Amino acid sequence: MKLRLLAPPEASLLWLEGHRIIAGNHRRPLSGLPTEDQLAQALSALPPGPTRWVVEDLWTPSVLLRELTELPKGAEAQEAFFRWRFMQAMALDSPHFVQALEVEPGTWLASGIRDDFRESVLQLGLRLDRSLHALTPRWLHLYNLLAPSLNLPGMLLSLSPTESGQYSGTLVAWGRTLCLLRQWSEPLAPEAWIEERIAPSAAFLQRESRTPQQLFIYGAASWPEGTLPVRILDDRLVLGETP
Repeated sequence: MKLRLLAPPEASLLWLEGHRIIAGNHRRPLSGLPTEDQLAQALSALPPGPTRWVVEDLWTPSVLLRELTELPKGAEAQEAFFRWRFMQAMALDSPHFVQALEVEPGTWLASGIRDDFRESVLQLGLRLDRSLHALTPRWLHLYNLLAPSLNLPGMLLSLSPTESGQYSGTLVAWGRTLCLLRQWSEPLAPEAWIEERIAPSAAFLQRESRTPQQLFIYGAASWPEGTLPVRILDDRLVLGETP
């Protein structure tokens, strides 16, 4: 099942990670949040029309909120409630804009983006006459690409590389639908990911009768052998490029 926080538009893709920015043939290295000049240069490389942004996971943190059996009445009250629960769950200091989507009864996916970053993006779009039609965390973009073929329980790593050959990033898993989501800003080597993050998550899923059958990985060119069959996702797939 695909999970759409916003309706999928027909739009150009701006790919924004901590170490690079991609917009059509425009590809530049980054070292953290991009400046407005860097974003403007990338957007100018895209054809006119709406733009769909796929953004670094840790700039758009996400969490599964469970056991929400009763919600406040009214759109504004629900928006405030999810913002409060998100900030509480993520222990964040800076204010975030939050969107929430019910993935199964009582369980909601909440994703946020820092208010100041979101406002700068929206203002830049207005100045450049470039409407922002969707802003999606990278892991969710990858999950939705895979969703049509997810017939068996599985696990996905959405990784951000560091210069030391380590990775921070997101681990998500699914059974019938999305059932586990964990994010780490602390980078680890692949072997440590397997021992400290993948193996405990797989053990938890096994107890829940959702044992993953395959491990999908984005952000690493190779991965050590483990107990799960591995499929590496390359740029041609995730960027919608023709092989």
